[in-house]
Amino acid sequence: MHELQREWHPASWRTRKVLQQVNYNDPLHLEAVLAELARYPPLVTFREIESLRLQLAEAATGQRFLLQGGDCAERFEDCRDDIIKNRLKILLQMSVVLIYGMQSPVVRVGRFAGQFAKPRSAPQETRGDVSLPSYRGDIINALEYSPEARTADPQRLIRAYQCAAIQLNFVRALSDGGFANLRNVDYWNLNFAEYSPFFSEYQMIIEKVRDALHFAETVSGGPISGLSRVDFYTSHEALHLPYEEALTRCPPHGRGMYNLSTHFPWIGKRTLCADSAHVEYMRGIRNPVGVKVGPGLTPSDLVSLTRHLNPNNELGRITLITRYGANLVEKQLPVMIDAVQRAGLQVLWCCDPMHGNTERAESGIKTRRFDNILEELELAFDIHAQSASVLGGVHFELTGEDVTECIGGASGIDEADLGKAYHTSVDPRLNAEQSLEMALRIVRKHQQMVLT
Repeated sequence: MHELQREWHPASWRTRKVLQQVNYNDPLHLEAVLAELARYPPLVTFREIESLRLQLAEAATGQRFLLQGGDCAERFEDCRDDIIKNRLKILLQMSVVLIYGMQSPVVRVGRFAGQFAKPRSAPQETRGDVSLPSYRGDIINALEYSPEARTADPQRLIRAYQCAAIQLNFVRALSDGGFANLRNVDYWNLNFAEYSPFFSEYQMIIEKVRDALHFAETVSGGPISGLSRVDFYTSHEALHLPYEEALTRCPPHGRGMYNLSTHFPWIGKRTLCADSAHVEYMRGIRNPVGVKVGPGLTPSDLVSLTRHLNPNNELGRITLITRYGANLVEKQLPVMIDAVQRAGLQVLWCCDPMHGNTERAESGIKTRRFDNILEELELAFDIHAQSASVLGGVHFELTGEDVTECIGGASGIDEADLGKAYHTSVDPRLNAEQSLEMALRIVRKHQQMVLT
């Protein structure tokens, strides 16, 4: 084991600089809650984590494709049957489009069952003459603008664990109970999305899949095994380190420590300093780790950070999730790819075309434009191809709900529509129509590249 690894333990992050620090009025209450969390069962298993790690390694070499998507920030109030089902439906629809169009297995990773904490650009929010702590996600405080709601409450860590457990239990029940079976695709329909100009193209793909399944079963003389369920993995930004530490465990085989609150934690842009507490925590866990890569991170910093997090250069350990924006990706992504290749680092490249394309509409509402999201994604495919590299995945903030938060797409949402169904508490998400259209556009881009 690497020398740095031997020095690591789940609480060693406490000796480093903690960015996005949460201040609790009662530290003793916090420690009591963390002790309680440490006695709770894990939310995921180390075997699931190792399975994901192997699949991410295959995605890095083009044998699979990673689809990572879900809410910007989960709300406790959204821990409901319909919202969970709709989120799975759109991820399933997108994945079957990608599988058919790219002729490749898809790794499904949801931004759910743990995405309760959010980094903020400022610790305080001011409205008029009143300044209060910023909303940092339901795991820490509440969205309502009052001193009571904005006070960090340790009990929210327990509520976050409970909501995550409920979601995981339901997702696993649906996955094992036939909900995700390709023969049951009619269960995945989202009624409002049926009016999308792209829905007929999706239906055509589904009919072709059905015909192929019928043919294969006819030839084989019976049902094809392995179609009755799919694997869903979870991911979230490992921002609230006391919570992550409480759910870090050593499995029975005793080889390393795993964060068992999620399969796939990532480090966000605001906590990516080499000497940060978040990097210190992440370097010691056995989970695959995502790293958000955007403006401000130099090629040498990226190489150094990747080596620090993955000293043995294991394939499947590190996913680099790029987020530059359509206006910067052509300038900055090629030099990053070149630096990683020159250093001989084994990574999975993934494109997050959402965060670099955030803007304010004239009304002041935060939004993103479908065309800019698509442009960054298509440019990323081109850049990787020109660099003899593999873009092995995509990362979206999306929802299965009928929201109007991002502008554009075939349904023609414009700035005037943003107020109709703008429900996000932090960042704007693609709705189901836009998400399905995005999957179809990815397939078109992939097929164009194959032909050329």
